[in-house]
Amino acid sequence: MLRSKFFSWLAGALFFTALFLGIFVFLKVSALSKLTLYLLICFLVSLVRILKGPSAADRAVATDMFGILIIGFCGLMSVYTGKDWYIDIAIAWALQSFIGVLALAKFLEGRNFDD
Repeated sequence: MLRSKFFSWLAGALFFTALFLGIFVFLKVSALSKLTLYLLICFLVSLVRILKGPSAADRAVATDMFGILIIGFCGLMSVYTGKDWYIDIAIAWALQSFIGVLALAKFLEGRNFDD
């Protein structure tokens, strides 16, 4: 059991290393396009974990990671378009994500929201 888990983690690490190298070294497009592509791949991976996660804690971590990716995407869009309001959306999303994670952690712990 422990060996198969180790090899599973190793295969995942090698896959994402190869993906990172493939996008950032061998792909000949602009840096913003590379970062956007990498963020989209991370979106898909986190969506899979949200839908398939074996426990509620895994889904909570994947949801928090999804929020962080949205903040990064808003930052990239701000740089790409030159619009400042994407940063405002990112700040609001970060605050909302923080409060949501705290509420979800309390719920998973079995406590009430006013404790």
